[in-house]
Amino acid sequence: MARFEVHEAEMAAMGGQVNSGDFYFQLGITYSVGRGVPTDRVAAHKWFNLAAAEGNTSAIRYRQELAGEMSKADICEALRQAREYMRVH
Repeated sequence: MARFEVHEAEMAAMGGQVNSGDFYFQLGITYSVGRGVPTDRVAAHKWFNLAAAEGNTSAIRYRQELAGEMSKADICEALRQAREYMRVH
């Protein structure tokens, strides 16, 4: 498994190309467990959602588990943020 050091997640690129599902998945893990950043379920769900959209099947399971611990409002916010990220990037 690769290790990614990211300081500005929204600006990060891997290998000069568009971020991959695996990279988004790692960001989801980072925010879900608070690895170097404050734990943020909304951000984690957003990154898992983007990873799933890029074909990362593990992200689907993690996103479902995380959603079970979130309010409907937080899930809606995570989905909104994911849509906004996709629109901008």
